[in-house]
Amino acid sequence: MSRFYLIAVDLGGTQIRTARYTADGVQEARVAMPTNPQDGVEPVLQRMRSAIRQVWPMQGQVAAIGVGVPGPLDSKKGIVRFAPNLGWSDVPLRRLMLETFDVPVFVANDADVAALGEHRFGAGQGVADMVYLTVSTGVGGGLIVDNHLFTGGNGLGGEVGHITVEPHGRRCRCGNIGCLETVASGTAIARAARERIAAGEPSALIDMVNGDLSLITAKEVNEAGQRGDPLARAVFAEAGSYLGIAMVSLMYLLNPSLFVLGGSVTKAGELLLAPLRATIEDRAPQAYREQTRIVTAMLGGDVGLWGALALCLMQLGLA
Repeated sequence: MSRFYLIAVDLGGTQIRTARYTADGVQEARVAMPTNPQDGVEPVLQRMRSAIRQVWPMQGQVAAIGVGVPGPLDSKKGIVRFAPNLGWSDVPLRRLMLETFDVPVFVANDADVAALGEHRFGAGQGVADMVYLTVSTGVGGGLIVDNHLFTGGNGLGGEVGHITVEPHGRRCRCGNIGCLETVASGTAIARAARERIAAGEPSALIDMVNGDLSLITAKEVNEAGQRGDPLARAVFAEAGSYLGIAMVSLMYLLNPSLFVLGGSVTKAGELLLAPLRATIEDRAPQAYREQTRIVTAMLGGDVGLWGALALCLMQLGLA
């Protein structure tokens, strides 16, 4: 094939990021623009098309476009089934992009895309069996099994954030009860802190937000915890413990060689990771623990772009 390029798109609830890569993974151009999902589906699609055009090469062939999208989707048909951060339901994204650009378009869940990125270019290089977990506003995950992305029969598998860890817990926005996302995400951490303060527990967080508990996010809870605030540390310990419980279940199910932990909440470091490891130490047999490493992700905020590139390479048989 003559010189060709791959276009990567990270479609998020806040930003649309796009980049142009050469076949050997050199990033030649990159743009970002606001998503503004409140404007509706078509305006977001138009901004996405504009972002792609801005990185389109002046010369050479585009072999494929890879897109990471938040929320469950039919990756085989490229239909976004439900993306709450975008307000999308049953959007045939692959067909719409194919009609515009007339090149192969591959669409996958953003956590699956991130897993591919870390496996190909980041912390998971050289590992055949890996679980990627991202902990931020929600909890997502991607499964690499025998060097292949696992998404199940209809492309809806690997939703690690919706494993039930609290059978009588809170109703999740997915419809299930007691999902990992309801107790371990950044949203859950902030909510737990607010609820404990409202119930009368003291915390430095009250002064940090001048008494307005609605301003508490996981970022503030992390800052308070790093300063030794008991309530903040307890909230992170609970979240870390639930993550550890889910990871033990995944050890039994998949026996991965590696867990890669990403997302903004993992920036809390030992505040989250120490209780996570303690839970695994308490619950998982040594035969599992000694075979499984736990590391933090390497690719940072661009993991979605690297992952969309890896998706293209995988689908084109170049991985």
